[in-house]
Amino acid sequence: MSKRDEIFWDKSARKYAASPVADLAGLERTLARTGEMLVPSHDVLELGCGTGTIALRLAAAAGSYLATDISSQMISIAEEKLAGTDCDHLKNRLEFRKATACQLAMEPARYDAVLGFSYLHLAGDPSTVLKNIRTLLKPKGLFISKTPCVGDMNPVIRLAIPLMRIAGMAPGSVTSFSSASLVREIRTAGFEILENERHGSERKDTRPFIVARAP
Repeated sequence: MSKRDEIFWDKSARKYAASPVADLAGLERTLARTGEMLVPSHDVLELGCGTGTIALRLAAAAGSYLATDISSQMISIAEEKLAGTDCDHLKNRLEFRKATACQLAMEPARYDAVLGFSYLHLAGDPSTVLKNIRTLLKPKGLFISKTPCVGDMNPVIRLAIPLMRIAGMAPGSVTSFSSASLVREIRTAGFEILENERHGSERKDTRPFIVARAP
């Protein structure tokens, strides 16, 4: 991710926060399955947390939950949401912070689970990002993701992305890969694929939910 991406998401934060969830039923299935894999002793890291919607739902299932994003404006909105809740147990275990996977990988903290929802296609070179995620995990830790695979979408969408960048309607970092190539990238990074599911409500779901385990 670049400075350009940071600026894009800062500018988009309020509009993003006000946008409705496109597939609420699919999101609920993802949250339910992810919650089943977290336990109260887990230290959890979420990458690309946006405005904190998922973190606020899942943090109660973990011992500690650090939710991060490249955008300071996204983090500010997430912190506003957290401050507005009356759940003290969330405030005691959930922290929002502006940070990237690369920055976090240079710190000593390691996690039982790393989450990345609608993240990998926006985070830059997948092999580099996955290497950082593996570094961030404890041995046998879980990487849980749900990723829009642009390579599986209508070709018109792929062709439109460069034009959207020029118009300021898309971030600089949008990586086009298929679900098959994503699975290969995850395995090449040393992970074991435990689950590969589709949670979407539409007939064609281009957002695989993948659970992978570190060595």
